[in-house]
Amino acid sequence: MTRRIYLSALAALVCAATPALLAQQKPAAAPTTKKNPLLKLAEPWPEDDVIASRKTAATERKLFADTAPVEFTLKTEFSLLNKERTPNNGKRFPAVITVDGKDIPVKVGSRGHLRLNSRTCEFVPIRLEFKKEDVAGTVFDGQENLKLGTHCQNEKEADQYVIREYMTYKLANLVTPFSFRARMAHGTYIDTKSNKTVATHNALFLEHDNDVSHRLNGRDVSLPRIEFKDLDKESTNTMFLLEYMLGNTDYSIYALHNVVIVQDKKRTLFPVAYDFDMSGMVHPPYAIPDPRLHLRAVTDRLYRGPCRTVDEMNTAAEPFRAKKTDMIAAIDGMKDLDGRHKSEMKDYLESFFRTIDKPESIKKAFVDNCNAKNNTM
Repeated sequence: MTRRIYLSALAALVCAATPALLAQQKPAAAPTTKKNPLLKLAEPWPEDDVIASRKTAATERKLFADTAPVEFTLKTEFSLLNKERTPNNGKRFPAVITVDGKDIPVKVGSRGHLRLNSRTCEFVPIRLEFKKEDVAGTVFDGQENLKLGTHCQNEKEADQYVIREYMTYKLANLVTPFSFRARMAHGTYIDTKSNKTVATHNALFLEHDNDVSHRLNGRDVSLPRIEFKDLDKESTNTMFLLEYMLGNTDYSIYALHNVVIVQDKKRTLFPVAYDFDMSGMVHPPYAIPDPRLHLRAVTDRLYRGPCRTVDEMNTAAEPFRAKKTDMIAAIDGMKDLDGRHKSEMKDYLESFFRTIDKPESIKKAFVDNCNAKNNTM
């Protein structure tokens, strides 16, 4: 199927050539439409040494070389930034982020969807955009833009949900390399117009899509309308089992929602999931399931993956069972996570492990109730 997609991309390039030549008869304005994602499949691959170099650079990013929370101060006109509540609005504001005593000029904008609703969150999630020369030698060395996961409400309890979201990435990292890395942080936000502190809360930095792809010896191809049969079977099984473990249903491969598609040099496609704040494992106050899924709460699990056999799902469950002790220890070892939240996360994890404990329970959860259309919304 990936070969057919690739050939289709080449055909699209050929079809596009004729109107492109006609357009050269006089200067034309720069196109404003998004680049066709299929064009990425037609791009030549670099030599193996370049791929290896990219992997090394992505793997060794300074931001993810340590686990201690990044202490930072971010200054911008938050009175304006926090009004940008339209998804993908593109509005950027000048800002300065201070880390380890160094002031770094950046541009910031709002991002996300549900959390941009002012009735849901007081504070918007943020995107940071850097210039490489400004971050050289800093903790952001090599970064061009990053997602900053922020608190939702300006209250102490909001910090616990940021930690819980951070922990979902740590649990994913224990099971599979096909996962995003996250770095815990603690931020102070200062409005430049009033020179007053807006908030001081926990936050997290999320690894860039390109770095995830490069660590996996591949590239981000961002292909919508992907079907199960187009993807690498093993990594797909793992991703859907991970989503089930976390109790996350806020994703779609077909719509490319909270999923990155990585392609390697063999043209194999791998799904990598991210953005777990709407999951049962995080369970923030604002999280509600999509009504089309007919779930009572986000803590209700639903398998939305491909229909597999009991043996296939049992094999996919093996890496999870092997890391159970490490997962529990990771939650216990998160010192800033209070006792109630630790207990909730561990109890929720234990219920997952009971599901994958025996072939009979695997059959009931993943085989008997499998709906091949669950992912197409």
